[in-house]
Amino acid sequence: MRKPPQGGSHYYNYKGFHSIVIMALVDANYKFLWANVGAEGSTSDAAIFQLSTLRQGLQEGTIGLPPPDDLPDDDRETPYYIIGDDAFPLREWLMKPFSMRNLAHNQRIFNYRLSRARRVVENAFGILASRFRVLLTTMNVLQRNAECITKACLVMHNIMRDRFPALQNEELDQDVEGMVVPGSWRDAGVLRDCHQEGATGERASRKGRMLRQYLMHYVNNEAGSVPWQEEAIRLV
Repeated sequence: MRKPPQGGSHYYNYKGFHSIVIMALVDANYKFLWANVGAEGSTSDAAIFQLSTLRQGLQEGTIGLPPPDDLPDDDRETPYYIIGDDAFPLREWLMKPFSMRNLAHNQRIFNYRLSRARRVVENAFGILASRFRVLLTTMNVLQRNAECITKACLVMHNIMRDRFPALQNEELDQDVEGMVVPGSWRDAGVLRDCHQEGATGERASRKGRMLRQYLMHYVNNEAGSVPWQEEAIRLV
């Protein structure tokens, strides 16, 4: 967006332009379930999430997650959780990858499976941007109007997912036995990630570490593995 008349430095991100931040939660059908729109471009993901209603709801158990359930071909009840990257804290309700340094084989498998799930988020944002290309431009409007435009795009995206899913499914990445066939949305350009990388600084919770270990073992055994995961991590 254009430089705000006051407080412009706060919206100036490390990539060298002014922006607001979209932080969102996406479901398996590429719909946006929750979004925080309008944080200053210089603000980190960790700081936005720390103060968000999403985190509060997850911590307090008021967000409406289903009760724990068995994983396929498994008899242990496992809580539902969301997934994120290293900017977010490891919790029982939020899984993130293992650190990328000196990973064991089973940790690499877990990271691959988590990144495969996160591609749904990438595709949701990709479809959003390819359909509403104003999000790829410098909006020559006031900051509050840029927020309204962005929120309207999110709402219209969800409406189109409900009414015309087949039309948008043609644009998605396709996963063919672990090989990613890029979707057509990538031809339109992508929303830029304008946040400096880095960990949250919060210590992982004990329950979060235990659940991640359990999920790591699950995706590495017969019950939870997929046939192509070994080949997939060799290609990374």
